[in-house]
Amino acid sequence: MFEFLVNTSLKQRLIVLAVSLLLVVYGAITLRQMPVDVFPDLNKPTVTLMTEAGGMAPEEVEQLVTFPIESSMNGMPGVTRVRSVSGIGLSIVYVEFEWGSDIYRNRQQITERLNLVREQLPPDVVPQLGPISSIMGEILLIALPADPDKVSPMQVREYADWVVRPRLLTIPGIAQVIAIGGEVRQYRVELRPDQLQALGVPRERVDAALKDFGANTSGGFLEAQGREYLIRQIGRTSRIEDLQNIVVSVTNGQRVLLNQVATVSIAPAIKRGDAGYNGKPAVILSVQKQPSADSVTLTREVERAMADLAKARPAGVDAPQFLFRQADFIERSVGNVEEALRDGAILVAVILFLFLLNVRTTLISLTAIPVSLLATALVFRYFGLSINTMTLGGLAIAIGELVDDAVVGVENVLRRLRLNRALEHPRPVAEVIAKATLEVRSAIVYATIIIVLVFVPLFVLPGIEGRLFTPLGVAYIVSILASMIVSVTLTPVMAYYLLPGMKQLGHGDSPLVKVLKRWDAKLLNWSFGHSRSLLGAALVVVLVAGAAIPLFPRSFLPPFNEGTLTVSLLLEPGTSLGESNRIGALAEQLVMKVPEVTQVGRRTGRAELDEHAEGVHSTEMDVDLETSERGREAVINDIRSRLVSLPVVSNVGQPISHRLDHLLSGVRAQIALKVYGDDLDTLRGLAEDLRGRLAQVPGVTDLQIEKQVRIPQTKIRIDYDEAARYGVAPGALLRGLEQMVGGERITQIIEGNRRFDLVARLPESGRGMHALSNLLIETPDGHVPLSKLADVEDSDGPNQVSRENARRRIVVSANTDGGDMAGIIRSIRSELAARPMPDGYFTALEGQFQAQEQASRLIALLALVSLSMIFLVLYSRYRSTALTLIIMGNIPLALVGSVIALWISGQPLSIAALVGFITLTGIATRNGILKISHYINLCAFEGERFGQAMIVRGSLERLTPVLMTALVAAFALVPLLLSADAPGKEVLHPVAVVIFGGLVSSTLLDTVLTPMMFWRWGEKPLQRLLETRSTENY
Repeated sequence: MFEFLVNTSLKQRLIVLAVSLLLVVYGAITLRQMPVDVFPDLNKPTVTLMTEAGGMAPEEVEQLVTFPIESSMNGMPGVTRVRSVSGIGLSIVYVEFEWGSDIYRNRQQITERLNLVREQLPPDVVPQLGPISSIMGEILLIALPADPDKVSPMQVREYADWVVRPRLLTIPGIAQVIAIGGEVRQYRVELRPDQLQALGVPRERVDAALKDFGANTSGGFLEAQGREYLIRQIGRTSRIEDLQNIVVSVTNGQRVLLNQVATVSIAPAIKRGDAGYNGKPAVILSVQKQPSADSVTLTREVERAMADLAKARPAGVDAPQFLFRQADFIERSVGNVEEALRDGAILVAVILFLFLLNVRTTLISLTAIPVSLLATALVFRYFGLSINTMTLGGLAIAIGELVDDAVVGVENVLRRLRLNRALEHPRPVAEVIAKATLEVRSAIVYATIIIVLVFVPLFVLPGIEGRLFTPLGVAYIVSILASMIVSVTLTPVMAYYLLPGMKQLGHGDSPLVKVLKRWDAKLLNWSFGHSRSLLGAALVVVLVAGAAIPLFPRSFLPPFNEGTLTVSLLLEPGTSLGESNRIGALAEQLVMKVPEVTQVGRRTGRAELDEHAEGVHSTEMDVDLETSERGREAVINDIRSRLVSLPVVSNVGQPISHRLDHLLSGVRAQIALKVYGDDLDTLRGLAEDLRGRLAQVPGVTDLQIEKQVRIPQTKIRIDYDEAARYGVAPGALLRGLEQMVGGERITQIIEGNRRFDLVARLPESGRGMHALSNLLIETPDGHVPLSKLADVEDSDGPNQVSRENARRRIVVSANTDGGDMAGIIRSIRSELAARPMPDGYFTALEGQFQAQEQASRLIALLALVSLSMIFLVLYSRYRSTALTLIIMGNIPLALVGSVIALWISGQPLSIAALVGFITLTGIATRNGILKISHYINLCAFEGERFGQAMIVRGSLERLTPVLMTALVAAFALVPLLLSADAPGKEVLHPVAVVIFGGLVSSTLLDTVLTPMMFWRWGEKPLQRLLETRSTENY
C-alpha cells in the first residue's frame, strides 16, 4: 500500500500539492468555526428534580415529597446514584445516570416515573425537571449594582426579571438565567381577623372575591351587518385602589370593602436569598449554558445583548458588571496552549536547521506540522470534538513528533541523493526518492502503530478522567497518523522539487553533526569493552527509579489557576436572612481590602429557580483576582486570615474546580466523608466525633460538617378532642391555618407582559407565638382563639435532611493543603478503621482521590496489555524475542529520566503524569526501531557483516534522525515546561515534565546501550532474519 502511495504521489505531484493546499485551507476555515471550551464535555448525565412545597418544614418535605419521588427513581435502568436534599419548603432530587447515556432518554424515563408518583404527592405540589445544563454551565455572573437612595430594589429586580432575563433567554445556547437579590413585587392582602369577626365576613368570602380580580373574560362572537365582532369583558387592572375597593360581602344591605377587613399594599415577596456587589446591594444574574454550546461565542452574544439593553437602563441602575466570565479563563487557557504550540513549532524549526544546516530540508520537514494539525481539525469536526486545553494539549505534545516521520524520510532521501550524485551513472531522481522513502517506511509505520497501541489505555479510562484525557489521545493519535501519511505523500513530492538541484548536496554533514558523530564513534568504541559494567549500572539505575515511584505523593489533577475564587461562608443554620446579609456584606468589604482583589459578588441563600438547596445561612462570594507577585496560595491564605474575625465557617476554592468536586462526590470539596444512618441526631453526633478525629490528620484543611442542625420552630399541635367539641374539622382547620399563616397565592395580576402574585395572609405582627395563640378561628358556635383548639409551642427541628441512595446522610467535607493526597487518605482510612460505627450506621469516603485510585489501577493494568501488544507487533516484524526486548529496553531507560524530572520539578504522581508515561512509551520505542532496522538493512542490502564496525556505521548513520527526532520532540515541550501554573498549562505541565525527562534519559542511554545490547545478543536473530531473505526493508 505504502509503495503504491509513494509511487503514485511522485507521479501525480501537482495533484498531491493541490490536495495538501486544499486540506490546509479547508482545515483553517473549519478551525475558525469550531466551538471553544476550557475542557471537553465532562457532563455526567444528571437530571435535577425541583419541588417547591410552600413553607413546609424539612421533615414534612422529606416524608411527603422527597421520599415518594426518590423511591420511584431508584431501580430505573442506568441510574447510578440518587441524591436528595429536603430543605425548608423545597425538595431537590438529583438522579445520576451512567456516563455516555442519552440525557433526553433519561429525562423521558423520569417524566414517565413522575406521572406515576404525582398522585402520592400533596395537592399543588408539582415536581419540575431542571433545564439541561452543564457542569461547567455557569458561564457568566452579571451584577446589576443599584444605589438604594436613587432606585428601589423592587425596580431593579423587575428590570432583571422582566427585561434582562427574557432577552438573554432568547440567545440560542442559553439554558437558564437565575436572578437573585432585590425585591420581587407582590400584591399583598393582610387579613385582620378581628375586623372579619366584627363585620361577620367569613374568610372564604375574601378568597372568593379576590379569585377573579383583574381578569379579562371572553364573550364569544357577534355577527351584525355582515361583520363578525369579538366580544371581550375587560376587568384587567393593576391599580392598588381598585383592589382596595373590591366588595367582599354585603351584610344587611351594607357593602363591606376589602380595605375594611384587610390591609392592601404592594410589598416585597418573602425571599430566601439576596445579593451584593463590592459591599453594596445588587441583583446578580447567573447565566447557564446548554451542554454543547460554545462558551466563548455565547459570552460575546450575552455581552452584546447587555450592551443593547444598557442604552435604556432605568435611572439609578448602574452599568452591568461581569463578575465571573468563564470565557476569560477559556481564552487565557486556550491562548496559552496555542502559544505553546507556536513556540514549540519555532523550536522544532531551530533544531532542524542546526542539524541539517539547510533551509530546504528544514522547510520540507516543517510542512508536516500545518498539514497534520489542520487534518486533525477536520477529524475533530467530524467527531464533534471542541477546541479545548486537552485537544490542544494533545497537539502541543505531538508537535515535536509530527516532523519525525518527515525528518527520517528527508534525511534518508538526502543521504541517498548524495550517494546517487557520486555514481558514474546516476539513477532517475524520482526512483531514488521513492526507494529512499520506502527504505525507512517500515520503521516509520511500526513506530506509529506502537504509538497508537500505547494510547489504548486512555480510551477505556472511566468517569471524569476518561472524559478529560480521551480527547488528548484522539488529538495525539490523529495528528501522528496524519503526519505518517504526509511523510509518504507530500514529503517525497517536496523533496523531488527542492532537493535534487541543491548546491549543498555534496557538502556532507553540518558542523554540529560532524562533532556529534566524532564523539559518538569514540563513545561506542570505548563502550564495547565495558559492556557488562555499563549494562549492570543501567539495570541498577532503572531498578532505583522503579522503586522510587511508590514514594511519590499522589494527586488526581494538578490545581487549576482560574483567576477567580469562590469563597463559601456558612453561619449557624437558623440565622435570619437579614443577619446573613449583614455578615455577608462585612465579608465582602474585608475581602475587597486584599490588594489582588478587583471585584466581589455575593449571593446569600437561594434564588427562586436555583438547583442548590442552600439555606439563608449560606453565602457564596465570587472574587475576581488580578495577577501579582504573590502566588495564588498566598492570596488564598490572606483571604482566609481576614475572614477569621467573622462568626462563619469559610471554604476557599475556585469555580470550575468546585464544580468538578461536586461532579465526583456531590460535595464541593476534595474529600467527602459521608456518614449514613436513620436518626439525624445520631448522625450529627457521629459527624462531630469524626471531625474532631480528622482535625488531627496532618494536611487536612477546611474541615466542616454539612450544616444539618436543629433550628427554632413554632409548632401548632391540634388538640383533636377540643376540635371535636367545638365542631371544627381538623383538616379544614389545618388548611385554613396554612393559608392564613403561610400565605396563599390566590391569583396573578397582569401588567403588560409582567405577572405579579396576589397573596392573602396574616400581617407579620400576627404571626408571632403570642399572636397565633389569640388568632380567632371560625367555628359553628362563633369565633374562638386558636389556643382553645391547639397548643402553640416553641420547639426545634432539622434545617434540612440530605439523603443518598435511599438513606439519610451527613457529610464531613475537607480539602488538602496541596500535599500528598494518597498519604492523607491512608491516614483518614486508618482513623476510620480504629473505631467502628454503631449498628445500622456506616461511612463512605469519596472525592478526587477515588477517581485517581481507580484510574491508576486501570492504567497500570492496561499498560501491561499495551506492552504485551507492543511486544507482539515487534515480534511479528523481527521474529526474535531478543531483538524485540532490545527495542523495548528503551522504555525502562525513559522511566529513569521521567522519575528524575518529576522529583526535580516537585510534581506529585497525578493522572496527568501517568498520561505522560503512556505517551513516552511510544516515543522511546521509536529510537530503538530506527537503529535496529538500519543494522539489519545494512547486513541484508549493503553487504555489511555483523560486527562492531557495522554497528558503529549503522549508529552513526542513524545518529542524525534519532537525535533530531528526540530533541525535536523534547524541545517542542519546553513552552509547556515553563510557567507551570499558567491557565491551561496546569494539566499539561506534568505530562510535558515526564516526557521531557524520559526523552533526555532514553536518548542518552540508547546512544550507548542499544548498540551494545545488539552486539551482545543480536547476532543469532540477525542470522535467522538474513536466512529468510526478505526483499523488503526492515
